[in-house]
Amino acid sequence: MSQSADFKPILDQSVGYGVVVGVGFFFALVMLCLTAVQSNFSRYTPSSSEEFTSASRSLKPGLVCCGIVSAWTWSATLLQSSTVAYTFGMDRNMWYGAGGSIQVAMFGMVAAKVKMNANGAHTFLEIVKVRFGTAAHIVFTIYAFICVLVVCGSLLVGGAATVNALTGMNMLAAYFLLPIGIAVYVVFGGLRATFICDWTHTIILFAIIYTFIFRYWQRAIASHPKGTTKAYMLGGLSWFAVPWAFGSCLGLSARALQSSPLFPTYPFALSPQQTSAGLAAPAAAAVLMGKGGAVALLLVVFMAVTSAASAELIAVSSIVIYRTYWHPQATGAEIVRVSHYTICAWAIWMGCWATIVNTFSGFSRGMGIVLSPAVIPIILTVWWSKLTRTGLLCGSIIGAILGMLAWMIGCWKINGEHFRGLTGFMFSGLITVFVSLLKPDNYDFEGTRAIAMLDNSENNDPNSDVASAEKREKVPSDFEVKPRDPVAQEDPLNHDTLQAVFRRAAWYSSAMSVIVIIIVPLTMFFTNYVFSERFYTFWVTCSIVWVFMSGTFSVILPLLESRKEMVAILKNLGRLVSAKLYIKS
Repeated sequence: MSQSADFKPILDQSVGYGVVVGVGFFFALVMLCLTAVQSNFSRYTPSSSEEFTSASRSLKPGLVCCGIVSAWTWSATLLQSSTVAYTFGMDRNMWYGAGGSIQVAMFGMVAAKVKMNANGAHTFLEIVKVRFGTAAHIVFTIYAFICVLVVCGSLLVGGAATVNALTGMNMLAAYFLLPIGIAVYVVFGGLRATFICDWTHTIILFAIIYTFIFRYWQRAIASHPKGTTKAYMLGGLSWFAVPWAFGSCLGLSARALQSSPLFPTYPFALSPQQTSAGLAAPAAAAVLMGKGGAVALLLVVFMAVTSAASAELIAVSSIVIYRTYWHPQATGAEIVRVSHYTICAWAIWMGCWATIVNTFSGFSRGMGIVLSPAVIPIILTVWWSKLTRTGLLCGSIIGAILGMLAWMIGCWKINGEHFRGLTGFMFSGLITVFVSLLKPDNYDFEGTRAIAMLDNSENNDPNSDVASAEKREKVPSDFEVKPRDPVAQEDPLNHDTLQAVFRRAAWYSSAMSVIVIIIVPLTMFFTNYVFSERFYTFWVTCSIVWVFMSGTFSVILPLLESRKEMVAILKNLGRLVSAKLYIKS
């Protein structure tokens, strides 16, 4: 019988509350200040519904890449990648990262299709509503809410568990305090604020990863359419470095240093329960850097939770069906106001939901099984002209039923150890395609391409015209506000260019999938290769080089792309301060 010791909190509870409340509200204050500067010294204002929900479709690839890395880096990413490296060895965290990177890369193809066939859409629900009507819209609205529930529950439960393990902070308090600061800057700044905050979080994330890597090396082992696809390519490559480097660093360090007297459970290894709880990373951080390492890990986990949670708050505000069913003539200001109410209410509900998920641990996994049948129908909605409403509904609903049946049978026969999410995913795709081919449609996507013209209520609102005029007067002269060509606005890139973007994304994602899923693992399997010391050094060096390249893409590229705008804002801010000082003198 294996022996184990308790994993006692490394830090005081006050540190946990200080990070969750103090750091959370500090970031909220910083984001509020940046939002105020943006509103007064740029052409974008969060009071516009277009800016609030889609950042005026003006984000450049570097910032989108940074947002992907930040929002895709959950606390589970950091902890689970370290756990698999600690438990199974140095290559497992690489496969963990490869799986997520392939998903991001493949979404680049979907993003290209969205730009081709529904460039004006704010959410996929708009596309479903226009193409398939009310019934399909309601079904996928339910799916969207379930998805947000699953993600929010996972984020808060995982993040609060880590905070509790490191500081002893009450988990219920963490459930309710974590979302509050996030909601503040999301309400006031909208989608652009979440991307700016993602950039800030990413700086801290990579800074801490670099610090751990150097300690690890010394002591342990001695939306422009074209820009969208580019951003997902860079995002997939950049995010891959996070679980690979972070998992290698802390997971292998925990395995190598568990004989150190500084190890939290010394003289015993982590128990299976402690390992499954993701405590390999906190244990390694404590040995490598003492309490400073524990604080660093606490910060990076907190950043991971807040960044991903802010994305979910924006997502749930975009799901709101106020304009669709209650007030079709709602103005942009009214939509933004309802979004604010929704975000505040959901931030409170997130704490309640995390408490429920923590009480019924298998509940969220069951809900995840329900979600998988919606994936293929959603992709085909923007991809396949022959898709029919009947096929869409049959595939998504029957696939969910079959997935739940497979899950319950698996629980019954295998004592709940395995869940059959793949069943619903595969059957939903087969059913959707089969039913659609019985009587195929020939959709030309003209309706979805016209969403931008349908979503034009702000232009009919006299108040919005006045606000727009006032905003134009406020824009400093350093910004060149050129009149938009109506034709260019409706069709920013021609079909051939977008098709080329799609083909490039398809080649990239396919090549990455073949290399990661087939070539590398089969080569290692059939050769039975055992890492030599020299090859191990090469492996670690590759992870370090990759993470430095990722940091460059995610941190430096956004600054280079937006340097002119930042200089213009600083100039006008300086002029304002100088004028104020001159008046006072």
